[in-house]
Parts: sequence; C-alpha cells; structure tokens
Amino acid sequence: MSDTVYPAFGHLLRFWRKVRGVSQEALALDLQSSTRHISFLENGKARPSEALVEAITQALLLGERDGSYLRLAAGYLARSHAVDFDAPEFKWLRKATLFSLKAMDPYPAVLMDRYGRLLMVNRSWVAFYKEVVSPEELVEVGNHFEFLFRRPSEGSAQEPWRHMLAMILMYAQQEALLTDDPIYHGMVRELAAHPGVPDDWAQIASQLEPMASYRVQQRYKGKLLSFFNVSLNVGAVGPASYVSEPRLAINTLYPEDEALELSDALDSDLSHPLLFY
Repeated sequence: MSDTVYPAFGHLLRFWRKVRGVSQEALALDLQSSTRHISFLENGKARPSEALVEAITQALLLGERDGSYLRLAAGYLARSHAVDFDAPEFKWLRKATLFSLKAMDPYPAVLMDRYGRLLMVNRSWVAFYKEVVSPEELVEVGNHFEFLFRRPSEGSAQEPWRHMLAMILMYAQQEALLTDDPIYHGMVRELAAHPGVPDDWAQIASQLEPMASYRVQQRYKGKLLSFFNVSLNVGAVGPASYVSEPRLAINTLYPEDEALELSDALDSDLSHPLLFY
C-alpha cells in the first residue's frame, strides 16, 4: 500500500479498539489472527477482507452506523436492510416528520422513502394538487418520482423538465448498479419508459451535478408558474446517511414568486389516505 494513501480503516480500527478498551493482542486472539496483522491493519500496510471487517465489527460490538463507517473505510459497500416505517419502534419518527410536514404549510410537501414511495403528505400538497389532477387520480398517487415523470404542463419549458427526469433516472440507475437492488432496477425500467424521457438521459445527467433544489414549472389555477423543488434528507449525517434505515426525504415546492398565495386553499375540507392531521 502506498505511503501516500490515508489509512482510514486503520485509524477507525485503532479508535474503536481503544474505545472498547481492547488491546491488539486481545483482538487478534478473538479474531484468531495475529498481533502483527492487527498492527499492519492499523498502520495501513494491510487491507482487510470483507469477512474480517465483519468479524471486527462483531468483536468490537459496533452498531449499524459505526459498522458502516468501518466497511466504507475498508472499501466495501455498507450494508443496509429494509425496515417498516409503520412499525411501532418508529412511532417517534412518524411524529417528528409529521411536525415537519405541518411546519411546511402552506407549501406542498411530502415524505418519501428512498424509492420515492409516498409515506405522508401535508395539507398543502393535497390542496395544491387538487387544482392539478382529479381527486380520484390524486388518491392513486403512490410514488413521488412517477408523479414527476408525467408529461409537463402545456407550455412549460422542456429543457428543465428533461433535466429533472435525467437526474432522477441517473440516481435510480447508479443505486441499481451499486446495490443490485431489484426495486431500483425496476424503477429504471419503468421511469425510462415514460413518454418524453430523452433517449440520451444518461448523457444529459452526466453533464449535470445533483442539487437539493431545482426549478420546475407547474400549472396552478390556470397559470403556468415556476417553483423551487427542494429535497431534504431525514436521517443520520455523514456516510451513514446512505445506509441508515429508513432512508427518508421531505420534498417541498416553494413558489419562485413570493407573492403567490397558497394558504387560501387550506381552509377547504381536505382528505387523503396519507394525510394524518
């Protein structure tokens, strides 16, 4: 290993060994390895196998977050597992995100999982899209990405819309290739089949850097208006945010024209299966 390479794995291993109060000798004995090899790992002179990283994670009693950092430092993809957002242990998280969605009013906002599946919506989202699609169609919306892939409003600028489609597809494609997750593979097939998706979406996306916000045009009350589409991740910080489950995001629309009044519609009777207040 080159002396110029920062031995991140070694530093993390040494850090956690000291946190747990475990000597190199004791760790080596636990792993059926040698003190010399543990020393080489910590000095960056040796690279651990994936199995050894897992064994170290268990030996040092590391949780998902800390084990993920250790795997990433060793050059291995961090592992994640699907969880049920509606499970009892996530009651606190549902309450916290509900507060966040309520705070977004009068701006339309949704809570979605990493696949774009809708988990919660706020009153403003229901009120806003009642002006755009029929109530029956609105109830059937189950995926935020699929909803965005519908053909743009008549008269809207094509280039920003095509850029948005390309970026979402690039996200799904790279997640699919990185994780081999069949759900992401399915997303790519289904989203790429939508009318209006450019054939060269990968080339388009390769020229664009992903951002947390982008402009979209949306017809609202008979007028074609510009909005900022803003996404905020909900979860752990740092590299662990890519594996800590549930991986959630809040997506919000803000009118570019600050004078646009959206709160009037909130006075009406609003209902939706994913509206919880």
